[in-house]
Amino acid sequence: MQAWRVHRNGEPGEVMRLEDVERPAPAEGQVRLLVRAANVNFPDALLCRGQYQVRPPLPFTPGVEVCGETADGRRVVATCALPHGGLSEYALADAATVLPAPDALDDAEAAALHIGYQTGWFALHRRARVQPGETLLVHAAAGGVGSAAVQLGKAAGARVIGVVGGQNKARTAYELGCDVVIDRRSDDIPAAVREATGGRGADVVYDPVGGDAYAKSAKCVAFEGRIVVVGFASGTIPAPALNHALMKNYAILGLHWGLYATRRPADVARCHEELTALAARGAVKPLISERVPMKGAADAVQRVADGTTTGRVVVLPGADPR
Repeated sequence: MQAWRVHRNGEPGEVMRLEDVERPAPAEGQVRLLVRAANVNFPDALLCRGQYQVRPPLPFTPGVEVCGETADGRRVVATCALPHGGLSEYALADAATVLPAPDALDDAEAAALHIGYQTGWFALHRRARVQPGETLLVHAAAGGVGSAAVQLGKAAGARVIGVVGGQNKARTAYELGCDVVIDRRSDDIPAAVREATGGRGADVVYDPVGGDAYAKSAKCVAFEGRIVVVGFASGTIPAPALNHALMKNYAILGLHWGLYATRRPADVARCHEELTALAARGAVKPLISERVPMKGAADAVQRVADGTTTGRVVVLPGADPR
């Protein structure tokens, strides 16, 4: 079979190689999946760089989530068991984490529903406890993680303000359902948020970016607001001024979805049921901007790393199921 493999750490476009390898053999408690679609995530780039919290042994295959097919023909979504990731014709997954693919979504959409939407759901509902009528500020609103949060926020009855970089991404954010869109390249984010909220600020901030995005969020979070830290796509981990949180009476919350997957898997399964129901009634639908063939995977991971994509880029390996 064919699989993309990383033999040394570095930029995805430089270190990913497409190779012919043996199909991976599942260990006890694992299943082998025929990969129908592999969603590209920012962590795939971090894995290539050796900067992710999990560091699989070299060589490894990136690709943290897939829509796949089991040996008995079931269509499923799963988080891959590294080092045998999803940018391959076959991947491994822990059997206990495999979930049924939603019938309302095609393979690419189903692959993209998993980690990003689970992250958004837990961040907004379990951590921030977003309420109907509240204002939700989403950074990188046209990206893979941000677009999921926009849709989930609208489904929860929130008013959504999206922050993007550039006019093309602004159009995408409006199409996703944002009520207000702020272009970080030309707009003063705190001033624009205060204007859009009558001076109140954002009740909930969803931040997968970190760095300057976090600093600006702290300037426009509402009284008793909640900033949910989801990731650091900017590459800069902020150092919050806790005296500022004290004086303005807001909360800083962390969200590491992987801990729910390992410590409370039943909660993950319940979340998947909720996401499946939302997809069935059309309340959420992953934005797939590109469906690329296997040979384009390295370039796709690099472009996601560079922040030049919108929505989700999904790799379709097109393996022979025999």
